[in-house]
Amino acid sequence: MNCPFCRDNDTKVIDSRPSGPEAIRRRRECLGCGKRFTTYEKIETTPLRVIKRDHSREPFDREKVRAGVLMACRKRPVTSLQIDALINDLEADLLEEYERGDVPSRFIGDQVLDALKELDDVAAVRFASVLHGYEDARDFAQSLELTRRSR
Repeated sequence: MNCPFCRDNDTKVIDSRPSGPEAIRRRRECLGCGKRFTTYEKIETTPLRVIKRDHSREPFDREKVRAGVLMACRKRPVTSLQIDALINDLEADLLEEYERGDVPSRFIGDQVLDALKELDDVAAVRFASVLHGYEDARDFAQSLELTRRSR
């Protein structure tokens, strides 16, 4: 680690502590000039890639998932903190389950749907209607019945 003040590469770590779920804060001292500075180290993980229905791949996009969840939760008593927690949990589960980084889009949709069922039934049905491509009212009724049974 190079000192930001004198560019000497001889530094020592004075203190280390966690800074969030996957980061480490280190307080360092330059052995050349004696000044202190802080660095943040983030644990590098394999980036997630989504395998689409047509077998193409694209990078996992939190904002795309967030937009879908926001649309499903529109005008529902769900806070943005709850949505953020849902997406954080989803991403952590995906990173744990798919170490190589290739995740089927269907799995992501099913995970979001399961999480929404715990959060809000109406939002879950809305999300399911897009995920499963409901065509008419019968499809909605069947989804509602399945949601009621699972409770």
